[in-house]
Amino acid sequence: MTLEVEFGSKTYENKQRQKTDFAEIALELRRDVIKMLYLAKSGHSGGPLGLADIFSVLFFGEVMKYKPENPMWEERDRFILSAGHLAPILYSSLARAGFFPVEELKTLRKYGSRLQGHPALDVNLPGIETAAGSLGQGISIAVGMAMSDKYLDKNQRRVFCLTGDGEMQEGSVWEAAMSASNFKLDNLCWILDNNDCQIDGRVKDVMSIYPIDEKFKAFGFEVINIDGHNFEEIINAFKTFENNHKNKIQKPTVIIAKTFMGKSVSFMQDNYNWHGNPPNEEQAKKALEELV
Repeated sequence: MTLEVEFGSKTYENKQRQKTDFAEIALELRRDVIKMLYLAKSGHSGGPLGLADIFSVLFFGEVMKYKPENPMWEERDRFILSAGHLAPILYSSLARAGFFPVEELKTLRKYGSRLQGHPALDVNLPGIETAAGSLGQGISIAVGMAMSDKYLDKNQRRVFCLTGDGEMQEGSVWEAAMSASNFKLDNLCWILDNNDCQIDGRVKDVMSIYPIDEKFKAFGFEVINIDGHNFEEIINAFKTFENNHKNKIQKPTVIIAKTFMGKSVSFMQDNYNWHGNPPNEEQAKKALEELV
């Protein structure tokens, strides 16, 4: 019997929430990821599942300012997904926030869909601030946006950017880090997904980036280490960044989030083989049975 996939139409407001509320939203996001990738028959499972807890707070806990009904609102904060292959968790978050119909999640990676394998600008998908493809480029774009906001437009917008830890092996990432520090971009929040997994194995074995927190400190960042699945730590980290921005500390902030690839799905969790694979029907059924 073929797995029947329905997404429903439930959306969530961006407001203050309790940890239990974030857990419920994160569960919904994880179910979306499994369903999307099962239907697409291609894409990345592990990373998006590992980021659901962070995205639930970022998009639905009054961290970022945005208006789904007015995606180009001038006072909005901006989110840049530098690791573009993690797009399913971003698409799910945007849909559940009301940027576009939840039912459209069924079209991930389909020909003519606005939900391509990496976020794109030419498809006019609300909530997407830049295209993402080659790793290491998104954070440079985010730094440029933060510079423009702080020194040209002189506004109070903030820029949030997420990179993977394998992405930290790219040289352009460190050029961006040096620029962010040099230009004192306290309106930039860099989120590093530290699951120690990339397509070829463990990050520490392929090309170690450790100690990553000490490297960021040496580059002049305000560094926050957290458990990326602990809602209290996630909430407090974003509050710290907010205070850093308000107090004009003249430093960019990096949140280094220790996460597990494939979080909450037993056969995927902490397994780098799920970096770039979608679930088949049997695996999708098992995953959805666990995500309740």
